[in-house]
Amino acid sequence: MSDYTEVDKKQDMQILHSMGYAQELERRMSQFSNFAVSFSIICILSGGINSLAQATSGAGGAAIGIGWPLGCFISFVFAVAMAQISSAYPTAGGLYHWGSILGNRFTGWLTAWFNLLGLVTVLGAINVGTYYFFMGSFGTPYFGLEDTTMTRIVFLAIITGAQALVNHMGIGLTAKLTDFSGYLIFVTAILLALVCLAAAHTYEISRLFTFSNYSGETGGNVWPQTSGTWVFLLGLLLPIYTITGYDASAHTSEETVKAAHSVPRGMISSVLWAALFGYIMLCSFVLMIPDMDEAAKQGWNVFFWAMDAQVNPIIKDILYLAIFVSQWLCGLATVTSVSRMIFAFSRDGGLPASKALSKVSPTYRTPVAAIWTGSILAVLFVWGSSLVSIGDTPVYTIVVSCTVIFLFFSFAIPITLGLFAWGTSKWDKMGPWNLGEGMFKLFAILSIVAMVLIFVLGIQPPNDWALYITVGFLIVTGIIWFAFENRRFRGPPIGDEVARRQAEIAAAEKAVGEA
Repeated sequence: MSDYTEVDKKQDMQILHSMGYAQELERRMSQFSNFAVSFSIICILSGGINSLAQATSGAGGAAIGIGWPLGCFISFVFAVAMAQISSAYPTAGGLYHWGSILGNRFTGWLTAWFNLLGLVTVLGAINVGTYYFFMGSFGTPYFGLEDTTMTRIVFLAIITGAQALVNHMGIGLTAKLTDFSGYLIFVTAILLALVCLAAAHTYEISRLFTFSNYSGETGGNVWPQTSGTWVFLLGLLLPIYTITGYDASAHTSEETVKAAHSVPRGMISSVLWAALFGYIMLCSFVLMIPDMDEAAKQGWNVFFWAMDAQVNPIIKDILYLAIFVSQWLCGLATVTSVSRMIFAFSRDGGLPASKALSKVSPTYRTPVAAIWTGSILAVLFVWGSSLVSIGDTPVYTIVVSCTVIFLFFSFAIPITLGLFAWGTSKWDKMGPWNLGEGMFKLFAILSIVAMVLIFVLGIQPPNDWALYITVGFLIVTGIIWFAFENRRFRGPPIGDEVARRQAEIAAAEKAVGEA
């Protein structure tokens, strides 16, 4: 970062000071690092592989050949709209601040809770996915491990603890590992694609555009029996659920150099590159599958089934190791995102024990309490929800289906507010990354339409309980807000409050050695 001058540093700090915050976190992330943290959370080697059955046991090849780019475009419209706002307000926990500044205290508080709940549960879901990938690739075949609740929780505690420890030790080390993760994902995805193409018996390109209906028993009951059109739409959840987490670029704004320029670029480029490399990798995998009907019957085991049938065991294990490491690094980046959201919300008193959660270590310049709290909550969520079922479905499965709904709601709230706030006193100054009013409003409207589609798809069987959980969450948050938080929570500093905090800002920066 030799091109990061003192002038650039002062400009970054000035933007932060203008919003009433001190430079407590350390700016060690380059533009590439900001991209890499989002790209690592998206991790096409995690969601793209672990959720593959949503396509192969749904609409078949067309769910990848046509559905993947369509679903990626849905995620892209959110990223573009959020990039515009992030350039104007580059702060940690960005979504919470956008919701407050462009709306009011309540919309900011609601955005924070949706985003925080989504991030904690998605961290648990990512590491559970890593666990099942490890069990399928090494745990059961080589170590003879059985899938039990205790095995799962011990595994989660170990890998999540390691992710928290790395985050604890400073953004410099975390950024180095997520930078490495970015390159590793690129290389592994291409190698996997090449191996799949080399192992394919024939190249039936037409299967990428052939619609099937594998709902019900023919698809291992991944989806209940339904129409061909509907099962294709449900398959869009594969790319939509995979291409998320790019809000991490915003959450690490205060640790990124030239944040007003770097954050929007990191957000958009992470989505575009993940969409492209994911498409290459998944299309190659579909071409390798020896029989699409047989693949559909495998349900959630389709990836291991196809790799076992087609790929040399040594090459397969090398790829498995690279994928496993990538998935662990995906969780590492997610801990970073969760902790910055907790830190930012606590900094304004939005959580219980906010004083402790917003404290930054003078040694490591990281929000240590927020890091460990988010990590512990993710493990406890998986443990507790795995022990309880509604009917035959574990609560964990039901809540995870809500996770992406919560995350996209937290994206949609500030985007919708920005649609109406543009040009008003709430948002009269754009950042250096500026689409222009017409283009931003187009993407904002597309985001609202996409949110409706995601919500409708996300509450369909077998995830129909997601509707009741989402509505229940809204009712509970409404009660909490009007009964308690409306009188207590002040929100981020605005107006005269920013000027009043100048002395506090100076003291906070001095405490961590910044001033």
